[in-house]
Amino acid sequence: MTPSRIAPLMLCAFAASPALADVTVDNCGTPLSFAETPERLVVHDMNMTEMAFALGLQDRIVGLTGITGWYKTSPTFDAERGDIPELAPKYPTVENLLTVEPDLFFAGWYYGMKPGGDVTPDTLAPFGIQTMVLTESCVHLHDDRPGASMDLLFDDVLRLGKVMDVTETAEALVAGWKKQLAAIESKTDDVAAPRVFLLDGPADAPFTAGKFAIPDAMITAAGGANVTGDMETSWGRSSWEAVAAANPEFLILLDYQTGNGAEDTFQFLKDHPVMSTTDAVRNEAWIGLRYEELTPGPANIAAIEKIARAMHPGLF
Repeated sequence: MTPSRIAPLMLCAFAASPALADVTVDNCGTPLSFAETPERLVVHDMNMTEMAFALGLQDRIVGLTGITGWYKTSPTFDAERGDIPELAPKYPTVENLLTVEPDLFFAGWYYGMKPGGDVTPDTLAPFGIQTMVLTESCVHLHDDRPGASMDLLFDDVLRLGKVMDVTETAEALVAGWKKQLAAIESKTDDVAAPRVFLLDGPADAPFTAGKFAIPDAMITAAGGANVTGDMETSWGRSSWEAVAAANPEFLILLDYQTGNGAEDTFQFLKDHPVMSTTDAVRNEAWIGLRYEELTPGPANIAAIEKIARAMHPGLF
């Protein structure tokens, strides 16, 4: 074989090998290191999937989990997903993941994994599967976390971009989002912040966002004040009496796009003995937002503008 034949073959062999990464990122306070750029990615939940889509990683996503078991997808999501298979409609098993031989699982605590459950970073490691954990969820294992900020979204996109070797794309996305948020905040900086309450559906006790959940930061960015922002949790339960005593002026209602969604939730509040007396309910001041808009993901940015426009209509 001549040298002119050897060189192209060597180049082809090199191109087919996984790219050398030598990358380390923070993972809930623990270093997560990669000697090679992951080539086979599984992502849990719509919000994290939309992060991966925003980075253009579809060609390396070999499976999704936790999508159709809870949510209706949008035409845009379906188009971006293409023929990527869903391995489990809700929480996956180890066996679900092993069917596609991933080298990286992007999930979170109570976003595809449960402490002490069957699928955790420790149970996946023996199979050669690394786990990148959604930062918002780290508080479920380490309660010494800072309160929520939009860095929960920005840092996760930058981490995923670094791990998947698309850093420039990630940095451009984050820079654009920060510019959008600065434009919103410039309009709301000098106005009074309405008291805001977020509700995840009718229940005996309200399930809502505390100080570690990204909606707390989103409400602040939109020019509001979260009435449950003193709860030492990410997502958790309060009491109707406590919420009514705070007298929210504006409501954010999670819309699962089933039945009448947020409209049904608002009717529940109108009929509620204590919530019906609050300013927000009496003035019908509310907005319905989808799950992926209220969990860390690219949809947060447009959602913040929606909230700001609804709360401060005279400013936009």
